[in-house]
Amino acid sequence: MKKLSFLLIFAAVLVFAFGMPKADFCFANAQEKEFAKGYCVLETTSGRVLAQGNKDVQLPMASTTKIITAILAIENNDINKIIEIPEEACGIEGSSLYLKKGEHLSIRELLLGLMLKSGNDTAVALAIDTFGSIEAYQKAANEFTARLGLKNTNIVTPNGLHDDNHYTS
Repeated sequence: MKKLSFLLIFAAVLVFAFGMPKADFCFANAQEKEFAKGYCVLETTSGRVLAQGNKDVQLPMASTTKIITAILAIENNDINKIIEIPEEACGIEGSSLYLKKGEHLSIRELLLGLMLKSGNDTAVALAIDTFGSIEAYQKAANEFTARLGLKNTNIVTPNGLHDDNHYTS
Protein backbone atom coordinates (compact mmCIF):
# COMPACT_ATOMS: atom_id res chain seq x y z
CA MET A 1 0.00 0.00 0.00
CA LYS A 2 2.86 2.40 0.84
CA LYS A 3 4.44 1.66 -2.55
CA LEU A 4 1.16 2.44 -4.34
CA SER A 5 0.75 5.67 -2.35
CA PHE A 6 4.29 6.71 -3.18
CA LEU A 7 3.84 5.98 -6.88
CA LEU A 8 0.58 7.94 -7.03
CA ILE A 9 2.17 10.94 -5.28
CA PHE A 10 5.22 10.66 -7.54
CA ALA A 11 3.05 10.60 -10.68
CA ALA A 12 1.01 13.59 -9.49
CA VAL A 13 4.14 15.65 -8.85
CA LEU A 14 5.53 14.80 -12.28
CA VAL A 15 2.28 15.84 -13.95
CA PHE A 16 2.13 19.11 -12.00
CA ALA A 17 5.81 19.86 -12.59
CA PHE A 18 6.13 18.87 -16.24
CA GLY A 19 2.62 18.49 -17.61
CA MET A 20 0.99 15.27 -18.70
CA PRO A 21 3.49 12.95 -20.39
CA LYS A 22 2.69 11.98 -23.96
CA ALA A 23 3.03 8.51 -25.40
CA ASP A 24 4.87 8.01 -28.70
CA PHE A 25 1.57 7.70 -30.54
CA CYS A 26 0.38 11.05 -29.13
CA PHE A 27 3.24 13.19 -30.46
CA ALA A 28 2.20 15.37 -33.37
CA ASN A 29 5.77 15.77 -34.62
CA ALA A 30 9.40 14.99 -33.80
CA GLN A 31 9.97 18.38 -32.12
CA GLU A 32 7.18 17.69 -29.60
CA LYS A 33 8.65 14.30 -28.73
CA GLU A 34 12.09 15.82 -28.08
CA PHE A 35 10.61 18.18 -25.46
CA ALA A 36 10.41 15.33 -22.94
CA LYS A 37 13.88 14.43 -21.60
CA GLY A 38 12.47 11.18 -20.31
CA TYR A 39 8.99 9.74 -19.96
CA CYS A 40 7.04 6.60 -19.16
CA VAL A 41 3.33 6.07 -19.70
CA LEU A 42 1.79 3.24 -17.66
CA GLU A 43 -1.58 1.53 -17.85
CA THR A 44 -2.66 1.92 -14.22
CA THR A 45 -4.48 -1.33 -13.50
CA SER A 46 -1.82 -3.67 -14.88
CA GLY A 47 1.28 -1.50 -14.61
CA ARG A 48 2.02 -2.29 -18.26
CA VAL A 49 4.35 0.21 -19.97
CA LEU A 50 2.56 1.75 -22.96
CA ALA A 51 5.38 4.03 -24.06
CA GLN A 52 8.71 5.25 -22.77
CA GLY A 53 11.65 7.30 -23.83
CA ASN A 54 15.16 7.71 -22.42
CA LYS A 55 14.31 5.38 -19.57
CA ASP A 56 17.91 5.02 -18.38
CA VAL A 57 19.03 8.64 -18.71
CA GLN A 58 20.06 10.05 -15.33
CA LEU A 59 18.05 13.21 -14.67
CA PRO A 60 17.75 15.56 -11.70
CA MET A 61 14.67 14.93 -9.58
CA ALA A 62 14.17 18.15 -7.59
CA SER A 63 10.76 18.05 -5.91
CA THR A 64 10.45 14.29 -6.22
CA THR A 65 13.20 14.21 -3.60
CA LYS A 66 10.98 16.26 -1.30
CA ILE A 67 8.28 13.60 -1.59
CA ILE A 68 10.79 10.97 -0.51
CA THR A 69 11.84 13.20 2.41
CA ALA A 70 8.19 13.68 3.40
CA ILE A 71 7.43 9.95 3.31
CA LEU A 72 10.51 9.14 5.39
CA ALA A 73 9.67 11.87 7.92
CA ILE A 74 6.06 10.63 8.24
CA GLU A 75 7.08 6.98 8.58
CA ASN A 76 9.73 7.72 11.22
CA ASN A 77 8.13 10.44 13.37
CA ASP A 78 5.12 11.49 15.34
CA ILE A 79 3.99 14.37 13.12
CA ASN A 80 2.89 16.34 16.19
CA LYS A 81 6.42 16.25 17.64
CA ILE A 82 7.97 19.69 18.08
CA ILE A 83 11.56 20.03 16.91
CA GLU A 84 14.20 22.72 17.24
CA ILE A 85 15.50 24.01 13.92
CA PRO A 86 19.22 23.26 13.51
CA GLU A 87 21.64 25.82 12.09
CA GLU A 88 22.27 23.59 9.03
CA ALA A 89 18.66 24.16 7.94
CA CYS A 90 18.96 27.95 7.87
CA GLY A 91 19.84 30.04 4.83
CA ILE A 92 19.24 27.29 2.26
CA GLU A 93 19.02 28.63 -1.30
CA GLY A 94 15.89 28.61 -3.44
CA SER A 95 12.37 28.17 -2.17
CA SER A 96 12.39 28.57 1.59
CA LEU A 97 10.35 29.15 4.72
CA TYR A 98 13.28 31.19 6.08
CA LEU A 99 13.64 29.04 9.17
CA LYS A 100 15.61 30.48 12.07
CA LYS A 101 18.07 28.55 14.22
CA GLY A 102 16.44 27.51 17.48
CA GLU A 103 12.89 28.10 16.21
CA HIS A 104 10.42 25.41 17.33
CA LEU A 105 8.00 23.86 14.84
CA SER A 106 6.10 20.60 14.60
CA ILE A 107 6.90 17.91 12.07
CA ARG A 108 3.41 18.58 10.66
CA GLU A 109 4.20 22.28 10.12
CA LEU A 110 7.50 21.40 8.47
CA LEU A 111 5.77 18.88 6.20
CA LEU A 112 3.28 21.54 5.13
CA GLY A 113 6.17 23.89 4.37
CA LEU A 114 7.94 21.13 2.49
CA MET A 115 5.04 20.06 0.30
CA LEU A 116 3.06 23.29 -0.12
CA LYS A 117 5.87 25.84 -0.24
CA SER A 118 8.57 23.48 -1.55
CA GLY A 119 10.76 24.59 1.34
CA ASN A 120 14.37 23.54 0.80
CA ASP A 121 15.17 24.52 4.37
CA THR A 122 12.34 22.40 5.79
CA ALA A 123 13.68 19.36 3.93
CA VAL A 124 17.03 19.77 5.65
CA ALA A 125 15.41 20.27 9.07
CA LEU A 126 13.28 17.14 8.63
CA ALA A 127 16.21 15.05 7.39
CA ILE A 128 18.48 16.07 10.27
CA ASP A 129 15.80 15.65 12.92
CA THR A 130 14.63 12.29 11.57
CA PHE A 131 18.03 10.72 10.93
CA GLY A 132 20.53 12.80 12.92
CA SER A 133 22.56 14.00 9.92
CA ILE A 134 22.39 14.50 6.16
CA GLU A 135 24.70 11.50 5.70
CA ALA A 136 22.34 9.25 7.68
CA TYR A 137 19.41 10.65 5.68
CA GLN A 138 21.22 9.80 2.41
CA LYS A 139 21.70 6.21 3.54
CA ALA A 140 18.05 5.85 4.62
CA ALA A 141 16.71 7.52 1.46
CA ASN A 142 18.81 5.32 -0.83
CA GLU A 143 17.72 2.20 1.07
CA PHE A 144 14.10 3.36 0.74
CA THR A 145 14.34 3.91 -3.03
CA ALA A 146 16.07 0.53 -3.43
CA ARG A 147 13.19 -1.17 -1.55
CA LEU A 148 10.77 0.50 -3.98
CA GLY A 149 12.74 -0.93 -6.89
CA LEU A 150 13.90 2.46 -8.15
CA LYS A 151 17.01 1.57 -10.08
CA ASN A 152 19.51 4.12 -11.33
CA THR A 153 18.56 6.48 -8.49
CA ASN A 154 20.92 8.14 -6.03
CA ILE A 155 19.80 10.54 -3.30
CA VAL A 156 22.30 13.09 -2.01
CA THR A 157 20.21 16.02 -0.79
CA PRO A 158 16.89 15.96 1.10
CA ASN A 159 15.51 18.82 -1.02
CA GLY A 160 16.66 17.97 -4.53
CA LEU A 161 18.97 20.95 -4.95
CA HIS A 162 21.51 20.23 -7.66
CA ASP A 163 24.33 17.82 -7.07
CA ASP A 164 25.90 15.85 -9.94
CA ASN A 165 25.47 12.66 -7.91
CA HIS A 166 21.76 13.28 -7.17
CA TYR A 167 19.67 11.69 -9.94
CA THR A 168 17.03 9.22 -11.04
CA SER A 169 15.93 7.76 -14.37
